[in-house]
Amino acid sequence: MARIKPQALLQQSKKKKAPRSISVAAIALYSVVTVVMVFFLYATYRHWSQRSIMQTEEGTSNFQVEDDILDSKKSDVPRYAIFNTSKGLITVELYNEGSPEIVDEFIDACQKGHFKGMLFQRVVKHFVIQGGDSENLAVIEDWTSREKHYNQLEKRLKHEAFMLGTSNTKHDKEAFDIFITTAPIPDLNAKLNVFGRVINGEDIVQEIEEVDTDEHYRPKSRIGIIDVTLKQTI
Repeated sequence: MARIKPQALLQQSKKKKAPRSISVAAIALYSVVTVVMVFFLYATYRHWSQRSIMQTEEGTSNFQVEDDILDSKKSDVPRYAIFNTSKGLITVELYNEGSPEIVDEFIDACQKGHFKGMLFQRVVKHFVIQGGDSENLAVIEDWTSREKHYNQLEKRLKHEAFMLGTSNTKHDKEAFDIFITTAPIPDLNAKLNVFGRVINGEDIVQEIEEVDTDEHYRPKSRIGIIDVTLKQTI
C-alpha cells in the first residue's frame, strides 16, 4: 500500500475547509432584492409623509375658511343706525358685541321696514322717549314713580343718558319697541335691553323730549320715525 505524503494530506485538508465561492448570479440577485426593499421603504415613507402634510394643511385651511367666514359675518353686521325723525337725524352706534341677539332682531326689523312711520308714543321729560308699542306702559309708569324719589336713589345705580334699548320682556319682532334715555336712569338694565348709544343728534332727542304731552305722556303732536338707515361707517 502506497503511503501518502504529509504535504499531500495538508493540501487535501485545506481544500476541504476552504469556503465555497459565491456565484456572480447570487450576488446580483441579492443586490436587486436589496434595492427593491430600499425603494419600497422609501416610497412608503414618502407616501405617509405627504399624506400627513396634506391633512395638516387641509385642517389649517378649514380653520382659516371658518375664521374668514366668521370675520366676514362680523364685518357684514351694520355698526350704525340713523333714525330719520320728523325732528331731524339721530345717529346710534350699535352694540354688536355686547348685545348681538338684540342687534340682530333690530336689524331684521329695520330691513322689514318695521320702524317706518313709527310714532313716539310716550315722552317723559328727563327720562325717556318711547317709540312703538302704545300699550306698554309698565316701564314708563315704573320710572315716573321712581322720579318722585329720585334724590333717594343710590348714585351707583344710575346709567348714562342717550342710550338705545328695547323692552326687557320677551316680544315678537312685530312689536319691537325702542327707548332712548334722556337722563341717567336708575336700574336701567333691569328694565331694558340696551343695544346702542346715541353718538350724534342728542339735540334732536332733547327737542323731542320737550314736546307737550297729555297726562299719559303722549305727545299732543305727531312725532315719529320716517325711516332707519343702517351703515357700516359714518
